[in-house]
Amino acid sequence: MLTSRAARLLVLLSAVALCGSAQAQNLAFLGTHTLEARWELEDSLRNGTFLITPYRPVYAMPAVWSSSPNYSPQRTTEAVSPLPAPIPLNDVECKFQLSFKTKVVQGLFNDKGDVWVAYTQSSRWQLYNTDLSRAFRETNYEPEAFVAYPTKYRFLGFNGKFLALGLNHQSNGRGEPLRSSWNRIVAQVGLERGRCTLLLRPWLRIKEDESVDENPEINNYVGNGEFVLVYQHRSHVVSVQLRNSFITDPFVGGSIQGDWSFTLSGNLKAHLQVFHGYGESMLDYNHLQSTVGIGISLLEWL
Repeated sequence: MLTSRAARLLVLLSAVALCGSAQAQNLAFLGTHTLEARWELEDSLRNGTFLITPYRPVYAMPAVWSSSPNYSPQRTTEAVSPLPAPIPLNDVECKFQLSFKTKVVQGLFNDKGDVWVAYTQSSRWQLYNTDLSRAFRETNYEPEAFVAYPTKYRFLGFNGKFLALGLNHQSNGRGEPLRSSWNRIVAQVGLERGRCTLLLRPWLRIKEDESVDENPEINNYVGNGEFVLVYQHRSHVVSVQLRNSFITDPFVGGSIQGDWSFTLSGNLKAHLQVFHGYGESMLDYNHLQSTVGIGISLLEWL
């Protein structure tokens, strides 16, 4: 259970309030840093099919410190045997993420609505751990496919830009006893207000038989949805990502992640990431920790 839940919600509400105060400031700066451009929601922004475009942030962090490395991953299921011994992990490792998407069908419904496929991969690398031969501790693979449809409405001062619905698979590609995966139906709502972008992403896990479930009660730890709030000011991009079991058990599990990046040179940005909670990776879905990482990024949420 996270004792800092009220603090996490306060951070999110404060960020939303900041969006309101910055609504009319220097909107010319945003340029292509909008949901319309990222998702090609206007006719003038459409680029056809099979063009590789940005999806989630792309970054590399040479140093990520963990307050509590997961030496002994535990999963309470008959299909998984326990680890024979604790893993001698370092509390500092590397982390990087790659992510992209491409449109495979344009104009599905009367020239509106597009079909996208996307892929995100994030890795944790024990680069400084000679005892483990500098091995990769965990790599998560996340392909997905979804339909995105443009919308126009207002909600609490935000402009609704698009609605998406699709299938998501996430796994770590490992063998037993470290294998972990799940499948979800994911919806996504995109809203904008001035320099702020809000993404609402509820999901429904596709159930598995208890005898083969690799992640028992994962919704109680990782959550059944997330909010992503992004604020842009000049070359600075700040995002807050809040995950929680909002409906089934809102006072257990969850996580909060904050990212801040700013331009160093051209498209190269410095990047700071702070995480607290459960589910920093698939293998750590039921493990509570705090992490702090520093590095560089090439792409952000927008």
